[in-house]
Amino acid sequence: MTLELALPDGSTRSVEVHRVFNAGYAGRAQEEVAAHVAELAELGVPAPDTVPALYPVSPYLASQTDRVPAQHGRTSGEAEWALVVGDDVTDPLLTVACDHTDRALEVHGVAWSKNAGLDVLGRKAWRLSEVADRLDDITLRAWVRHGGTEELVQDATLAALLPPGYWVGLLRERGWLVPGTVLLSGTVAMRSGVDQFADAWRVELHDPATGDTIGLAYEVDRLPEPIG
Repeated sequence: MTLELALPDGSTRSVEVHRVFNAGYAGRAQEEVAAHVAELAELGVPAPDTVPALYPVSPYLASQTDRVPAQHGRTSGEAEWALVVGDDVTDPLLTVACDHTDRALEVHGVAWSKNAGLDVLGRKAWRLSEVADRLDDITLRAWVRHGGTEELVQDATLAALLPPGYWVGLLRERGWLVPGTVLLSGTVAMRSGVDQFADAWRVELHDPATGDTIGLAYEVDRLPEPIG
């Protein structure tokens, strides 16, 4: 998979994806993460051995698409940012992402569920260095659509998540900060009472300092029932 990303200066970057990581339980307030782990355990989702967690996923799952296939009705997205490492590892890019996750499989293993759905990425990006001083002010929002009705399901600033610099350091330490690496940030809380099992998802990063927005949107394409 090759990502094509447009930058604010009008240039484009092509990045051939070789390795993808999905962060999990990556909230900056780790006491809240611990409470979330306990809540998920009550629902049957196994707790991670350590937090924050990092799940390697198949590189072909990184996609710039407007349609995500789903095997059943219990899959949903997660609004995230994504770090994309191109040829110059000192100049990574930041874009919007949505980690589409199989919730039925999640109770058997989070890593398995992450490998069962696409990681959808935006078609625009910012150079991380150009927004690094105001990351905490950038907003991350997601909307779900049921029929013709769209509803806000996630709304936070990037201050809620561990910063890209944390993950850059970890990737460098492990020898994984190499061209073709993509890392998704983990997500923020879902709004109570909103049905996440939707017909479509829309996610955006918004920079209030410049007014610039990076967005993505996709339909959830329910596959036919299997025969046999």
